[in-house]
Amino acid sequence: QVQLLESGGDLVQTGGSLRLSCAASGNIFSINAMGWYRQSPGKQRELVATITTGGSTNYADSVKGRFAISRDNAKNTVYLQMNSLKPEDTAVYYCNAEVIRGAPYWKSNYWGQGTQVTVSS
Repeated sequence: QVQLLESGGDLVQTGGSLRLSCAASGNIFSINAMGWYRQSPGKQRELVATITTGGSTNYADSVKGRFAISRDNAKNTVYLQMNSLKPEDTAVYYCNAEVIRGAPYWKSNYWGQGTQVTVSS
């Protein structure tokens, strides 16, 4: 009923930039927090950045100063601007959203399908 559709993953060189987008659609009444997570093979999925409806943000220490999360509430979309990319940023990036669905207004977390970001050295 609710889907998160991601885009923007690509192969880039060290120092390059990418912008990831994630648009939520379906039976949505409202969306609370949204965030980006990433996972490399053999590793646990880790938080990259989160943003509340009001715009408060949190970042993993490894991306502070390089990544910026933002959202467009009118479009139910969250973005991740990634600058000064490093090989260690290589991972599958996943979008997450806490969604309040239409009546009966139940709240659930949803995940996107993931988008591959590869940074070459």
